[in-house]
Amino acid sequence: MRYAPAILVGRLTRFAARLRKAGGGSAVPGLVVNRIAPNYLKRTLSGFPQGLVVVSGSSGKSTTTKMLVAVLRAHHVDVFTNPSTANISQGLTSALLERADWRGRVPGEMAVLEMDEGHGALVMQGVDARVVTLMNVMVDQIDRFHDSEMVAGMLARIAARANEAVVINADDAYLDRLADKVRADVSVHRFGVSDAVLASAPRGLGYAATTVARVPEAGGVRLVAVDGRSGTIDDHGTHVTVELPARGIHYGVDATAAYATAKALLGERFDAKTAADALSAIPAVFGRGERVRVRDQDVDFVLVQNPASYQLNVDSIEPGTSDILFAIGSDVRDPSYFWPTDASSLGRVSIVSGSKAAEAALMLAYDGVEIDRVEPDLARALDDFLAAPPPASGTKTIVFSADSMRRTRAHLGLTGAE
Repeated sequence: MRYAPAILVGRLTRFAARLRKAGGGSAVPGLVVNRIAPNYLKRTLSGFPQGLVVVSGSSGKSTTTKMLVAVLRAHHVDVFTNPSTANISQGLTSALLERADWRGRVPGEMAVLEMDEGHGALVMQGVDARVVTLMNVMVDQIDRFHDSEMVAGMLARIAARANEAVVINADDAYLDRLADKVRADVSVHRFGVSDAVLASAPRGLGYAATTVARVPEAGGVRLVAVDGRSGTIDDHGTHVTVELPARGIHYGVDATAAYATAKALLGERFDAKTAADALSAIPAVFGRGERVRVRDQDVDFVLVQNPASYQLNVDSIEPGTSDILFAIGSDVRDPSYFWPTDASSLGRVSIVSGSKAAEAALMLAYDGVEIDRVEPDLARALDDFLAAPPPASGTKTIVFSADSMRRTRAHLGLTGAE
């Protein structure tokens, strides 16, 4: 009863936001409820019978969370999650409001939530997690996460709330060191890649620091092969093949993280084939290697959010793809952020667009990429790009930052909220 007024106000706020903009209002209701009932989020997160699972890190948490939820549901666990990938405090509260009854109670045996590193460190104060999975520490948003040591500290505070297990990426030196500080009564599970997979990554895995003390051959769950959209996971000598939602080693790492976390959670109930089937069935997550059907043609969406994801995702675009639209928006406050990356593998870009089109075009030109046209008006660029004849090779591909992604989806009528 104590949260009924807050739930009512939050739902009225959500209704008003969606009247104003189709697909909108994903975070505003949570912001309102957090103001008028500041303990609602923490109290609700602590109320799931089988506990709370948190996935955090610089990159890969959205895809890993979706994969983990699919595996758990395939094992008949009733899971609540934040399907919109809203991973900051107001977004998490909004996700809870979507399912809460009028008293604020949310159905589900277990909650599996991705959390932003900074907001997660704050949200988890006073909240215990059953399991915490940590993906990586990357050079990230320079206005928020300018220091990798700071990010590692945030993740350490999240990991400290785990009361059963911490699942870490053993290829990340920051996380490998963090694992040594986990309480003695909390188990540590490791995942990573094999030497062959690491060697196949032309510019590494993108972590701020890659450790040399990685997962030993018989000491954890490892990604041992990636071939296009197929990955092979070595589970202590048993090889499991999964289909990935998109090309790229990083998607294989996400699948391995989800597999390792599900195994830590389920124990003897875990079935490798059930996990592999569930992993193979899920689509890409909202712009992250997503293929959509729009205006009677297939289009690949490739989201770049920090220098590491930029590099990994550009490198994973199918070689020879002839038609690419490249759009950098206002979320990239300083485009020099991306200058250390190398986009030369693109070869040619049809249109460069977004509010930072000029800066993006200059950066691509220095990488030796041919540019047919610079068009700052994203709506016009999208219309012209999609109206062009079918590509000579590959699938039409749009590479965009988060701001340009949202504007692209809105312009194309793809109103599903992130």
